[in-house]
Amino acid sequence: MREPLTLSEIVAQLGGRVVGSADCRISQVGSLARATGEQISFVAHRRHLAELAKTRAGAVVLPTAFERDTTLPRIVADDPYLYFARVSRLLNPTPACVPGVDPAASVHPLARVSPSARIESGARVGARAEIGERAWIGAGCHVGEEARLGEDSRLYPTAVVYDRCVIGARVVLHAGVVIGADGFGYARDGQRWVAIPQIGRVLLGDDVEVGANTTIDRGAMDDTVIEEGVKLDNQIHVAHNVRIGAHTAIAACVGIAGSAIIGRNCEIGGAAMIHGHIRIADGSRISPGTLVSRSVRSGTYTGIYPFDDHASWIRNAAGLRRLSTLIERVRALEKRLMRKEPNSE
Repeated sequence: MREPLTLSEIVAQLGGRVVGSADCRISQVGSLARATGEQISFVAHRRHLAELAKTRAGAVVLPTAFERDTTLPRIVADDPYLYFARVSRLLNPTPACVPGVDPAASVHPLARVSPSARIESGARVGARAEIGERAWIGAGCHVGEEARLGEDSRLYPTAVVYDRCVIGARVVLHAGVVIGADGFGYARDGQRWVAIPQIGRVLLGDDVEVGANTTIDRGAMDDTVIEEGVKLDNQIHVAHNVRIGAHTAIAACVGIAGSAIIGRNCEIGGAAMIHGHIRIADGSRISPGTLVSRSVRSGTYTGIYPFDDHASWIRNAAGLRRLSTLIERVRALEKRLMRKEPNSE
C-alpha cells in the first residue's frame, strides 16, 4: 500500500472530474457498506443508491447520472467500475521484484537466469531454462528443462511449469498451478490402455493470469495455446490442444475438453463444461453451469436446468421424459387439422 492520495492527485493520473473537495485524502478502497473516511468506494448501478445514502466512505466514484445523489466528495467517470479498479491498482501497487537467488533454491548450471530475477527457497530451475528480467519464482516452484519464463512474470509458491513450456511477459501463475502436465491421451488395446506420449507444449501469451490450482495440459502433438490477456480463475482444467483466444475470461471450475477452440473476448461462467473438438466464436458469453456440446456462433448461451424446490423439480423432470412423445402427438394433431382445413389464399 502506498501513501494516501488526494482526489486531485488521483484525477491527475487517471482522468475523471472531481466534484466537491479535491483535497480529500484517500488511503485505500472499500465497499459502500464498510468503507471508512479515508477510503473511496464506487456506484455503478441505480440499485446501489440506497447504500450510497448510508455509506461512511470518504469519497465515491460514480457516473454523471448519479453525481447529484450525494454530497460526498466524488469523482465522476464514464465507467465507475473500471475507474475504481484503476484507483485500487494505484493504491495497491504490485511489490517490486527484489533480485537474488535463495541459497536453498536449486538452479541448474545450464539455466539462463536474468540478474534481475528472484528465485525463492526450495524452487528448482532446470537445465537450459530461461528466466527473464524481473521474473519472480516463489518458494517451492518448479521450472522444467528448456522452459521459458518472460520478463516481469510471477510464479506464486508451488506453481509448476513443465519442460519446454513457454510463459510470456507479465504472466501471473498462482499457487498450485500446473502448466504442461501430460494430456489425457490413451489408445485402447483390448482390455488395456496404451499411453500416447504428449509431445506438444503449453504456450502462454503475455499478460495471462492463471488462478490457484488450475491445470493446463500440454498438447498431444501440437501445442496448447493460451493467447495474450486471458484470465483464468481457480480450479479450471484446460485439456490438451485447446486454444483460448486473446482477452477471454473464464470463471472457476470450468472444464474444457481436448482440442476445443475458444475465441477472443469470450466470457465463460463458473462450472461450465466445454466439449472437445468444438469452436466457440469470438465474443461469446456462456452462463455458469452451461454444457456446451456443439460449436456456437457469437452470442449469449445458457443451458442450465432451473433450480427449484424438490417436488416441482421432480414434476418438471418427469415432464421432460415425456417431451418427445408429446411432440409427436402435437405433430399428428397438426397433420389432422391441415387435412380438415385446406389452405386458403
